[in-house]
Amino acid sequence: MQSFCSQQRPLLSLLALAAILVCGAADATRGEAASATPWTASTNSKVRLVAGKAGVEAARARVSGIQLRMDPGWKTYWRNPGDSGMPPEFDWTGSKNLKSAEVLYPAPRRFDDAGGVAVGYGDDVLFPVKLTPEHEGEPIELKVAFTYGLCKDLCIPNEVNLSLDLPADGEKGEALLLETALAQVPKPAQAGLLPGVTGVEAKLDGDAPKLVVDAVFPQGATGIDLFIDGGDAYVPVPKRLGEAQDGKQRFTVAFVSAEEAAAIKGKTLRLTLVSDQGSTETLWKAN
Repeated sequence: MQSFCSQQRPLLSLLALAAILVCGAADATRGEAASATPWTASTNSKVRLVAGKAGVEAARARVSGIQLRMDPGWKTYWRNPGDSGMPPEFDWTGSKNLKSAEVLYPAPRRFDDAGGVAVGYGDDVLFPVKLTPEHEGEPIELKVAFTYGLCKDLCIPNEVNLSLDLPADGEKGEALLLETALAQVPKPAQAGLLPGVTGVEAKLDGDAPKLVVDAVFPQGATGIDLFIDGGDAYVPVPKRLGEAQDGKQRFTVAFVSAEEAAAIKGKTLRLTLVSDQGSTETLWKAN
């Protein structure tokens, strides 16, 4: 007759196998958690933090990203939100082994609504963040308080707190997602790269202060536009003057008062040209 102990061996083996599978599943979950947080729900939207290696220097560049997914019909804002809305804010207080976090902005688009013209994003947007650790080769404990406006008819402020532990070796993580987001960030202007700014005329004094910006886009480009960020100085949303001819397009920025125009004097403005064939950023100082 088979002993009681010998009868238990198959059962114990099955339990051991189950324990191994459970542990393996837990390890896999931890591996996923190292490159992305779970989605956090907020007003008609959800947010998560992702991380990995990406960029031209993919072998050593560490990048994270704030991904915001909105319900249909809702939008959020660019760093200059336009006539209404609020720009996003990113607070990295509480992070460990983080020297700097540089937030990049994908090329935005304009929205015409009852409040005027808004500049921002709809559906889904990912803000890439270039990370610089205090000490190379050590883990980063990433914490961010992300504040953003969400608008359909009214702008609703939201704040989401996220955290993610990044390993010292900087795993590949969400590399494809981050590469896609980085490709949507306007490139610094340089000779021969289109679209490009060909001239800026500033008339900041008098009764009708304005900026006139001339630009050239690739032939056949669509979705062409110009947005201007003045930092702490407000800059109205530019308007197109006529249709593009041979890729050339003129934009005008009309200030409502001499005081509003005077606020940009001495400021360095960021001129962002966007199109379906690429986007660029040009820095220009208002005199």
